[in-house]
Amino acid sequence: MNTELLEALDILEKEKDISKETLLEAIKNSLLTACKNHFGKADNVKVNIDPDTCQFSVFAEKTVVEQVEDDVLEISLSNAKMIDSQYELGDVVNVEIKSKEFGRIATQKAKNVILQKICEEERKVLFNQYYGKEKDVVTGVVQRYIGKNVSINLGKVDAILNENEMVKEEVFKPTERIKVYILEVKDTTKGPKILVSRTHPELVKRLFESEVTEVRDGTVEIKCIAREAGSRTKIAVWSNDPDVDPVGACVGMNGARVNAIVSELRGEKIDIINWNENPALLIENALSPAKVVAVLADPEDKTAKVVVPDYQLSLAIGKEGQNARLAARLTGFKIDIKSETQAKEIEGWLDVDEEYEEYEDFEDYQESQEYLDNQEDYEEEPMADQVYEENLPEE
Repeated sequence: MNTELLEALDILEKEKDISKETLLEAIKNSLLTACKNHFGKADNVKVNIDPDTCQFSVFAEKTVVEQVEDDVLEISLSNAKMIDSQYELGDVVNVEIKSKEFGRIATQKAKNVILQKICEEERKVLFNQYYGKEKDVVTGVVQRYIGKNVSINLGKVDAILNENEMVKEEVFKPTERIKVYILEVKDTTKGPKILVSRTHPELVKRLFESEVTEVRDGTVEIKCIAREAGSRTKIAVWSNDPDVDPVGACVGMNGARVNAIVSELRGEKIDIINWNENPALLIENALSPAKVVAVLADPEDKTAKVVVPDYQLSLAIGKEGQNARLAARLTGFKIDIKSETQAKEIEGWLDVDEEYEEYEDFEDYQESQEYLDNQEDYEEEPMADQVYEENLPEE
């Protein structure tokens, strides 16, 4: 038994995650290469390797002839009978080849064949391993800055965090552990090239899946996400179990679950709202924390008119329009926000002036049957699962 070779193959299989069958095939090809370099051809050479003992034999199939013209392919009758007296002209004789007889160049080339095969298989294993993690979140260790990009070690391979996939305010230190979202895994001659992100909206979704059991098992669904990385994220959630509060499940006891995600995102604010098939109600929820008086949504044109109390207008729009902008991305609607005073001053702005005249304020109108009738047609309008297109509100 070739114990040294067997032990070496076992070690390579464990360390490199390369199967023993693949390594044995590489050894077989290397012996064929050595024969070709030593004899000039190897068409008639056969290699047998026992996978259990790693014992191998190399032999050449030679035809018995009376007059030898090519000693690589042919053998004389007298030499054949020295191997076995029963051989006759035209028989095929298996002549053993001693690998120790190979020259230095042939041996070196055989060695290169094995090393090349090991490198190829190692690259293939790494690519398959991380390709399966594409569109997922992994933990990496910050290595160093390469210009404005950051090299992140993911264990057996390094990933690149490009400048445009980094949050502007974030600064990383070597050996720091961070979570990143794998955007793409490319197969290259130097191994897998992995591109990661800290700004992608799916990073937030994957973090909720890891922190919130109900999201991970499908009880609570994250219907859509709108994110401005480093500042604020809005997510709309829905529960498939009437006994489970989707917002409460994502927030956790005393905010433990959402705080863990906020900490990983380094203080980025997260608004969690209830998803609703009614676009008007969804828009109302999306403008949280601002209170909304009335919403008229047109699902065909993807536009909505929103009325808020005078003192809530700036809160609804948000700093530099952020709250309204994220609500527009989340819902997919272009949202036009007016205060109560502004809405009253613009004739026909809500297209419900005649009905509204019967009520003292918008809150009374919102509770009326007319308002409910106006929204009734939108109850069955499904919303897109993911909306990332930016729709700026008209201020």
